[in-house]
Amino acid sequence: MVDPSELPAGWELWNEGDDGRLVLAYRPDIFDAGAFPAPCLPTLYVTHGKRTRRPGRNPTDTTATSDWFVTLYAEPEVPLETGRQFSTRADALADAMTLADRFGAGEIDYRGAYQVPREPYLEQLDELTGRDELDTETREA
Repeated sequence: MVDPSELPAGWELWNEGDDGRLVLAYRPDIFDAGAFPAPCLPTLYVTHGKRTRRPGRNPTDTTATSDWFVTLYAEPEVPLETGRQFSTRADALADAMTLADRFGAGEIDYRGAYQVPREPYLEQLDELTGRDELDTETREA
C-alpha cells in the first residue's frame, strides 16, 4: 500500500486496487470539474499490462501480465508519458513518484501534447507547476 503522506506535492491517492493498481490525481482540489471540464484532471496510473490495451484489440500484443506500466495523462485522451514498463511494482512505483515530482516541478511539457489546447486549464497548470515562471525567464533571457 502507498502511504498518501509520502506522495509528491500536489498529488493525491485517487485509488489503489487490491491487485496493486494505483491512480494518482494532481490537485483535485483545483481541477474538480467546477471551474474546469470534468476530464481536466492530470492523472498518473500504475497498472498491470498496458492501460491503453482494450479487450479484443491488438491480438499480437503478448505483454506478460506480470509487467507493470506507468502512464501519465493531462486528461483521459491526452497522454503525456506512456510505455514506461517495469518488471516489478516497486520499480513502477519509484518511477511514478519521480514522474509525479517532475510534473509538479513543471518539467513535463503538457502543452505540446495538445492539438486544440484548453487555455484556461493549461494556464492554471502553468501557474501550479511553475512553468509560467520558466516561460517568463526564457523570454527575458
